[in-house]
Amino acid sequence: MLMDTKVMLQDAQKNGYAVAAFNVYSLETVQAAIAAAEAAGSPVIIALGERYVPEVDIDGFAEMVKGLARKSSVPVSLHLDHAYENETIIRAIRAGFNSVMYDGSKHDLENNIKYTKEIVEIAHLAGVSVEAEIGSMARGAFSDEEEGTGSLTDPKLAEEFVKTTGVDFLAAAIGTVHGMYQGEPNIDLDLLEDIKKRVDLPLVLHGGSGTPHETILKTINSGICKINVNTEVSIAAVKRLKSLLANEDTMHLSVVMEAIQSEIQPVMERFIKLFANNK
Repeated sequence: MLMDTKVMLQDAQKNGYAVAAFNVYSLETVQAAIAAAEAAGSPVIIALGERYVPEVDIDGFAEMVKGLARKSSVPVSLHLDHAYENETIIRAIRAGFNSVMYDGSKHDLENNIKYTKEIVEIAHLAGVSVEAEIGSMARGAFSDEEEGTGSLTDPKLAEEFVKTTGVDFLAAAIGTVHGMYQGEPNIDLDLLEDIKKRVDLPLVLHGGSGTPHETILKTINSGICKINVNTEVSIAAVKRLKSLLANEDTMHLSVVMEAIQSEIQPVMERFIKLFANNK
């Protein structure tokens, strides 16, 4: 079943768990994410990053996900991740995405508020919820995201940002990275607690890959309701691909894609079960 992202995350906030948001780019990655969610008996967010739009048609992708969601035994939400362009966001809204993320973190606070508020007004008219970010995550290893400054979220500014823009959930920069960590993770849980006290919204953690499991659980207990995962799934797929082709370079593509889907589904399922926080 297709579910509004805001409703999904409000339930997570109320009941103390987090929903996995998997970055996907193909039929196989979508099917793996939904199958993993069904196996775990938990909701899931299917996230398409603006980064992949040149290769993935938004309208066709949306119809595919909505079709699979209608057959799913668990709630499924369709989310546009890390979008910087109004045109992409409007296309996603028209295509039936349940939520969009406007990433204005590259702008100063005044302009981030201004542009985010404009997106919120447009999206809410269509009944679509909005995620935004204040602060900027750094890029780790094996990531294909843009390089960020690594500046952490200021709790006071986050409070002002939420009140002024009307966003539905907020991505908090607390020291996680896009991709895998280079060195020991330095995640500020005290900062997250301060943000939670000031922001009464579902909070989002970008950079679930490579983050220690005990730290993940602490962030959930401190208000994180949505956790994005991309790189660990990608690494598992690429390792499987290398193994398949190590001694056979003429294997049929259908066999390769089936094997990759089978490889990444249990990876996704482990994340979903972890984020359930024993709920």
